[in-house]
Amino acid sequence: MKLSTYHSHSVFCDGKNTAEEMLLRAIELGCPEYGFSGHVYSQGDDEWCISKDGMPEYRREVLRLKEKYKDKIKVFLGIEYDYLSCEPTEPYDYVIGSVHTLLKDGVRAEVDGGTYESRLENVKKLWGGDPYAFVEDYFLAISDIYNKTCCDVIGHFDIVNKFNQKERMFDEKHPRYVAAATAALDKLLLTPAVFEFNTGGAYRGYRDNFYPNDFLLERIALAKKPMLITSDTHCTDSLLFGYEAAVKKLDAFGIKYLTSMDDVLEITR
Repeated sequence: MKLSTYHSHSVFCDGKNTAEEMLLRAIELGCPEYGFSGHVYSQGDDEWCISKDGMPEYRREVLRLKEKYKDKIKVFLGIEYDYLSCEPTEPYDYVIGSVHTLLKDGVRAEVDGGTYESRLENVKKLWGGDPYAFVEDYFLAISDIYNKTCCDVIGHFDIVNKFNQKERMFDEKHPRYVAAATAALDKLLLTPAVFEFNTGGAYRGYRDNFYPNDFLLERIALAKKPMLITSDTHCTDSLLFGYEAAVKKLDAFGIKYLTSMDDVLEITR
């Protein structure tokens, strides 16, 4: 079955193309389904989120496209909900729960945004220069994402690695890293939520590999937990980026990947 993506962004938040352009590209690629998951409004993160006033417009546009193209593709109205967001989740078909920002001593610190240099500066100022303390706070937050959001999909579980290519900031095999990551993973494995296998960081050149890393995939495989392949696409060029490699990777680990959002919701709802 042809795959699609359910983690996608448009100009409603930090994407480069309109929602309709994204959907038309999905149709062109032969995708049977498509899920919109704009970043829900989160106060203090206005640059990459849908504005508070824009939330109703986002819902109206996706529902318009759902009706307009119903004979060509099945459309889902989703949302990506950040740990620090406070908007209702009821109007949406599904929710992706993610941690993009941490609140440390009253200061918002980006996990996903910024640059390698800004990340180092935050670790220096807010975590006393200890990158593992930063990692531990991130995994503590993501471990609570289901409790916070009742999400259907856990977004880019180890995105804390985004600027850690070649482990230039911290060792991903360090005991503190492994302990924090596995504790969070094991807690989330007890929830109905499905982990995504996210190819977006590789498309944007931050990582050679996908989220999550191999040692985490091993634990997901042991738990016999299915996953959802997503591209975290922000433009039409990346809509199905890395899917062939993602399928091969999950097959190698013996992890089942879900091919429909209906299958996800049957597990999580």
